[in-house]
Amino acid sequence: MSERSTRERILAHFAEQSAICGAFGSPFTGELMSRMRDDIEAGGPTDKLLADWPTNPRADALALRLTGAAHAAALTNRDPQIAALYPATNPDWRMDEIWPLVRSLFERERHWAHAFIQSAPQTNEVRRSIALLAGFLRVADTWRGAALDMLEIGASAGLNQNWDRFAYRPRDWSWGADSPVVVDTDWNGPPPPTDTPINVRSRAACDLNPLDISNEAQRLQLKSYVWPDQPERLARFDGAVALALAHNTKVDRADASTWVAEKLAARAGDAATIVYHSVFLQYPPPAARAAITDAIQSAGASATREAPLAWIRLEPEALTDNVRDSLRMVLDITTWPGGEREILAYTDGHVRAVYTA
Repeated sequence: MSERSTRERILAHFAEQSAICGAFGSPFTGELMSRMRDDIEAGGPTDKLLADWPTNPRADALALRLTGAAHAAALTNRDPQIAALYPATNPDWRMDEIWPLVRSLFERERHWAHAFIQSAPQTNEVRRSIALLAGFLRVADTWRGAALDMLEIGASAGLNQNWDRFAYRPRDWSWGADSPVVVDTDWNGPPPPTDTPINVRSRAACDLNPLDISNEAQRLQLKSYVWPDQPERLARFDGAVALALAHNTKVDRADASTWVAEKLAARAGDAATIVYHSVFLQYPPPAARAAITDAIQSAGASATREAPLAWIRLEPEALTDNVRDSLRMVLDITTWPGGEREILAYTDGHVRAVYTA
C-alpha cells in the first residue's frame, strides 16, 4: 500500500469515526477525533505517530486507540493539565483548550503513545447485558428450574459475567436487586419474562488478551476506552469493576475456538449450558469463527432435555445475517435439542435502545 493511500484511509477512518461518536452521544470524542484528523492532514504530531501504521485503520479502530491514549493520560494523571480540562473534572470543557495539550502530548510522548495504540480497544460495554438478559431469561423460562452453567467467549475483563448481579431499570420493567451497576435503555416492545427465577450455578469466560482489573494500570487502560463525556457509562464501568473484584471474577487467556470446544466437551449432564458473546464475533479470523460455530453446533447435536444447550449472541447484523452496510446489532438465540434459531431483538453497539423482534 502506498503512503498516499494509507494516509487517505486513515483520514477517511477518522472522519467516519468522528461522526459515529457524535451520533452516539459523545461530542467530546467526535470533536477530538476531528482535530486529530486535521493534524494528520497537516503533517503534525498525530500524523508522525501514525505514519507507519501497517494495517487497515478502520478494522483496527485506530481513532479509538488514539483517543484512548489521550484519556489514559488524563485518568493516570500522566498529563495533569489534560486531566484538569477533561470532562470528568471540567463539565464545561472546551476543545480549543484541550486539543493543543493533546497535540503536545503526542509530540512529547510519542514513544509512549505509540506503544499504547498497539493494543486493540476493549470497552467491555456493560450496557450490553440488558439485551443479553432477554436471552438468559428465555432459557430459564424454557427450562424452568434448570441450573445454568455460563460460558462467555471474547469476555475482555469479564465484567459482564456478573450480569445477574446488575439492576436493570428500563422505563416499563425491572429486574434484579439493588446493585452498584444500574442498567437502563429505551426498551421498545414486550419485556422479557422477568418473573422467571434464575439459578446460575457456574460461570467461566475466556479472551485472547484479557485485562486484569486487579492491576490498576490495566484497569485504567480498559476505562480509557470509555468516552470521557459519558458519565453514566463511566459509572457503570466503575460499579461493574467493584462487583468483579468483590466476586473474584476471572477470565482465562485462551483462543475462543479451542476453549469453547474443551468446555463443551466437559459440560455437565444435569444443567443448561449457555454460550454467549457480545460484539465479538467480527474480530476472530474466519477460520477461528468457523471453528467456534462448529464446536457449538457439534455440542448441540448431543444436547438433551436434561442437559440443553443455548447459544446467545449480540452481534452485527452484517455478520449474522449478511445484511450489507447494516449498523444494527442482532440479539439471537439458538437452542438444542432442535437447533432452532430465533431473533429476539435489534439494537446498536452501545444498546441505547432495544427493539424486540
